[in-house]
Amino acid sequence: MSESYLAAGLAKPVADGMGLDTPYWEGVKEHKLTIQKCRSCSHFQWGPEWICWHCGSDDIGWEDVAPNGVVYSWERIWHPVHPAVVESVPYIVVLVELPHAENIRMIGNLLGDRRQEIKIGAAVHAVFEDHDGYTLVQWAVD
Repeated sequence: MSESYLAAGLAKPVADGMGLDTPYWEGVKEHKLTIQKCRSCSHFQWGPEWICWHCGSDDIGWEDVAPNGVVYSWERIWHPVHPAVVESVPYIVVLVELPHAENIRMIGNLLGDRRQEIKIGAAVHAVFEDHDGYTLVQWAVD
């Protein structure tokens, strides 16, 4: 991708040191949304954990899910939280509910006009933003 939503200079996201979230990062690099799913009780969960939040099983797998959802909540960021984003404000962060994964929620930036009107329940889809060595999941209104 030639231009990032946020200014350059933020730290590169990496998988945790124990490999717990490696399947997520490998999936998004291939432009897939991959979420944990318990093999014992079939419940989805996010963020990644070693055991199922629902049944306590440690038989956790990963499954690709539809890369679309709905806006559950949002916030327009006006005050930079890092020196690298001083030129990027305002920007919009959304909490997206994934109906194809038992309504788990993921957070990300909302692409488009930084002053756009955002509606709770608006349909959004994942946009995979490729960088040098990693990919981010951003969201865009359908």
